[in-house]
Amino acid sequence: MSYLVLARKYRPQTFADVVKQDHVTQTLSHAITSGRVAHAILFTGPRGTGKTTIARILAKALNCRQGPTVSPCNVCRSCIEITSGQAVDVFEIDGASNNSVDQVRDLRDNVRYMPSHSRYKIYIIDEVHMLTAAAFNALLKTLEEPPAHVLFMFATTEPQKIPLTILSRCQRHDLRRIDTQSIFLHLQALCLKEAVNIPPESLLVISQEADGSMRDALSLLDQILSFSEGAVTHDVVISLLGVIDRQYIFDFSQAVLNGDIVEVLDLLGAGYENGIDLKRLYNTLVEHFRNLLVVKISKNAQKLVDVPRHEIDRMQQIVKSVSVSFLNHIFDMLFSEEASIRYAGLPRIALELVFFRIIQTRPALPIDELIAKIDNLRKEIHHPPHLVEVQRPYLVPEIDIASEPERFQPQPMLESQAAVPSHAIEKSPELPLRFELLESEASLDAALKRIVDKVSETSRSLVPVLSKSTLKKTENHTLEIHVSGDGYNIDRIRKNEALLKSVVNQLFEKPIQLIVQAEKEPLPENQVRANQTQYLKQEALNHPLVADVIEIFGGTVVDIKLEKEKPS
Repeated sequence: MSYLVLARKYRPQTFADVVKQDHVTQTLSHAITSGRVAHAILFTGPRGTGKTTIARILAKALNCRQGPTVSPCNVCRSCIEITSGQAVDVFEIDGASNNSVDQVRDLRDNVRYMPSHSRYKIYIIDEVHMLTAAAFNALLKTLEEPPAHVLFMFATTEPQKIPLTILSRCQRHDLRRIDTQSIFLHLQALCLKEAVNIPPESLLVISQEADGSMRDALSLLDQILSFSEGAVTHDVVISLLGVIDRQYIFDFSQAVLNGDIVEVLDLLGAGYENGIDLKRLYNTLVEHFRNLLVVKISKNAQKLVDVPRHEIDRMQQIVKSVSVSFLNHIFDMLFSEEASIRYAGLPRIALELVFFRIIQTRPALPIDELIAKIDNLRKEIHHPPHLVEVQRPYLVPEIDIASEPERFQPQPMLESQAAVPSHAIEKSPELPLRFELLESEASLDAALKRIVDKVSETSRSLVPVLSKSTLKKTENHTLEIHVSGDGYNIDRIRKNEALLKSVVNQLFEKPIQLIVQAEKEPLPENQVRANQTQYLKQEALNHPLVADVIEIFGGTVVDIKLEKEKPS
């Protein structure tokens, strides 16, 4: 007996066996139990995700001796024939090789005949997008109103190529890529059934290489089992599939994050000597650094990164001390150089050049963070930490006051010194501001200057913005700061609005309410004149006399000239 590959041997025979397509199988199960199965169904999705398999299961569920049923028995005549592909009432047609209009016409002529022994005559057309336009047109009427005993099931990987007239007559079900973890668990279960000893990390590599396709994963596993005798080693899997070991990828990314260009060059050289496809390595690194960035910024990385949980935990440890800006810098440079690597004649040198640039060009700090660092630096310069001076002990010589009485007599005060009061030597403190005294522009400007001086003690970066602003007085003890300039100035003031309010309440005698407003800059004079000119021209064009002249003579307005004002 010929060998049966795993993809056929373990093909799902019931809806419960289908992996990770619950949104489709549950819908079809409910349709069967409620008797609402559509006469034309379209299954779309990536390769190897179960489109044709689900169509077969649905055909068995409808034609089963115990059916229509959600769980076909798989022992009756109809179920056995459909499973083996020999059912006389279920036709599996390859749309790529049976795409002509004549073949569709034959199909259309045969649908009128009743099934030989089944409940329904079912047509399963795989890769239906390969039918020609004429073939689709020949199928239209039959597809819209087929006989009661006929059902159509279509499968395709490219639904965008199917005419809208066909799509509108079908009930569409979109199958999804199967995640790596689900493929891994399914392969583990099959290996137990086959009594195959294979390392879990090897199954993980196969699951990742399958790229969401269960059929591809089973084909790769078949290939490995055919090559190996006895136990399968991880090195054999890596070598046979030509994939890149995950440990190598993690070591490479750690060297890049550490800025160790020597280690990066050593890893590139080792990969080149071991026969790794460097262009494929580059694509893997792009995806890996994308995953590192997502893990760093996302709180739910499991939904966004299709890798096992233990790899996500490892990524979180790697990026724990790495900034988001640096990860974004690496990912951006890798992605922007993808085309140059793809077409490079010397990929090893091209990769080395890319990583030289990544490591040597660190990303600049964001402007807000840079300003905050400058403010902190200025604070340290103007207010250095108090240094505690450690006084050394010293000996005080003994002095005999009686022997030198004139040395220790009090000296008389000079007349000029007596005229200056003692309290005038120190700077007198400024009086608090009073809201009711802010009447003139000069008093408002003086108040603003005191606010600016006070703010400069804490944040000097706000001084240029506040100096160009104006202070306005309103009712109910309210002051308005009108900030001129662009939106950046407004954002700077509003981010420090709490500081401004605190300063104002310190300077004023009574609590003051502070409001920050943007002050629109006046348009330049030439822009004002241009707007006025355009307005006058539009007014002239809309005048009733002008409209009448255009209608009577059938003309068009070429230009409108305004009369210049005569000097008085």
